[in-house]
Amino acid sequence: MAAAADEAKSKGNAAFAAGNFTDAVRHFTEAINLSPNNHVLYSNRSAAYASLNKFSEALIDAEKTVELKPDWSKGYSRVGAAYLGLNNYNDAVLAYRKGLKIDPNNEMLKSGLSDAQSGQGRGRGRGPSSSFGDAFSGPEMWAKLTSDPRTRTYLQQQDFVRMMQDIQKNPNNLNFYMKDQRVMQAFGVLLGMKWDTRTPEEGVKMPGGSPERKRRAESEPVKEEKRAGYKAQPVPQPEPVEVSEEEKELKERKVLVLKEKEAGNVAYKKKDFENAVQLYSKAIELDDADISFLTNRAAVFLEMGKYEDCMKDCDKAVERGRELRSDYKMIARALTRKGTALVKMAKISKDYEPAIETFQKALTEHRNPETLKKLNEAEKAKKELEQQEYFDPQVADEEREKGNQFFKEQKYPEAVSRYTESLRRNPKDPRTYSNRAACYTKLGALPEGLKDAEKCIELDPTFAKGYTRKGAVQFFMKEFENAMETYQAGLKYDPQNQELLDGVRRCVEQMKKASHGDLTPEELKERRAKGMQDPEIQNILTDPVMGQVLGDFQENPKAAQKHMKNPLVMNKIKKLISAGILQVK
Repeated sequence: MAAAADEAKSKGNAAFAAGNFTDAVRHFTEAINLSPNNHVLYSNRSAAYASLNKFSEALIDAEKTVELKPDWSKGYSRVGAAYLGLNNYNDAVLAYRKGLKIDPNNEMLKSGLSDAQSGQGRGRGRGPSSSFGDAFSGPEMWAKLTSDPRTRTYLQQQDFVRMMQDIQKNPNNLNFYMKDQRVMQAFGVLLGMKWDTRTPEEGVKMPGGSPERKRRAESEPVKEEKRAGYKAQPVPQPEPVEVSEEEKELKERKVLVLKEKEAGNVAYKKKDFENAVQLYSKAIELDDADISFLTNRAAVFLEMGKYEDCMKDCDKAVERGRELRSDYKMIARALTRKGTALVKMAKISKDYEPAIETFQKALTEHRNPETLKKLNEAEKAKKELEQQEYFDPQVADEEREKGNQFFKEQKYPEAVSRYTESLRRNPKDPRTYSNRAACYTKLGALPEGLKDAEKCIELDPTFAKGYTRKGAVQFFMKEFENAMETYQAGLKYDPQNQELLDGVRRCVEQMKKASHGDLTPEELKERRAKGMQDPEIQNILTDPVMGQVLGDFQENPKAAQKHMKNPLVMNKIKKLISAGILQVK
């Protein structure tokens, strides 16, 4: 809450300095809502209201300032300025005097008291003042000069401020400063007019005074210290907003912190890790509210192989981040970095579980693709490690033999269990995949059987049993074309294999049976339904060229003969016949 209030206050100060008083009021109001007992915020908003000539609102905030901090002289200065703006000179005098009791040497209070007393004098009957005199009276003059971009920068120049103070004290002294273009520019701003501030030599007549007097003013500059009644005035601060010593110190510290961090980043990139650690440590000492310093130092420790130190910094970053309600991405970064350190340690400890848990926590904070990748790698490493630790070819052979015995006894579930255990012990044995595929086929688990048969062929493409297992599964799935291709692929490696030859024969019989229409209505219906689910059959039926071919076969036999010479077309027609979609009479 305090940090948000300070941020809103800083925005208000910046808006005030830029002359955006409406924005300044808005930001100070936001800060007050977050920190309603901060007297400086009311003081600053009072100054912003006064600059907008909203003196009633300025007075309310000024009185609230005094209520919250009665021993603060600046509050009485705000009250006096608001009363001056309301032309309530008596109350303004009282306010300034109360402030001077607290801080007798405060020049702002003395100047304000002088203005208020002058206002009292005008109110006692000296007659109405000229519009020129009113333009220079009270705090309104400084507010107007501050709000106008043409004169705002002049307030930083001490000689200009002294001249304006002298004119404010006695408006007739304006004649002595008409040579100064800045004064004429300010005069125009105060009267709401636009002056051309070019010099007389450029052909523009300057208002006020005879030519002889102007020449005298140009040739003999007035010595201010010798003029009767002149009294040098201290230069006021052009921005009335209050910046505390604590804020100044905080800004200086932030500059130093950023300097240390940038230096640490440079050292890290140069792989000067020892120096980088020192620089990041210094940044942490100066500002413990930015957890990026901790995660940066953790990254250095990670590169140095100091994994314990890395994890400690990450844990601190997470704990501190939750206290400060830091960005969840920063917390996720700390957890990811800790997980990376745990992976490094797991290569020795053989325990990936802590790293996996840490990556999972990081993903709950922020689903970062890099963190997800690290999690997958850790899980893969864990699985491979478990397989390595469990790997035992001798035990695998024993379990496979147990599975073979159960298979002979037609105890297929028990056989699957033994074969599965055998594969855990030796996942690279194609024989075990072949045997388990046979079990799955007997149990009617055809997709699982097909998967095992394909794995068997992948491990050993020359192993004929793999092709017989796969072909058998495809045959039972009534994918006769696919089964035929599988059996023929196996025969390339073992041309005399009887199981493969028998498989080819069975497939040919089924395909001929379908082509001659010898299937029962139930078989034909089942085969068509299955064929329509085959993506290859669907592509053939939706191909416009094949649509024309099929139309010619039905309506134009002469044109059909031409298509029969095309091997690609005939292959597709055979697939349709095998699937029961097309019948030959």
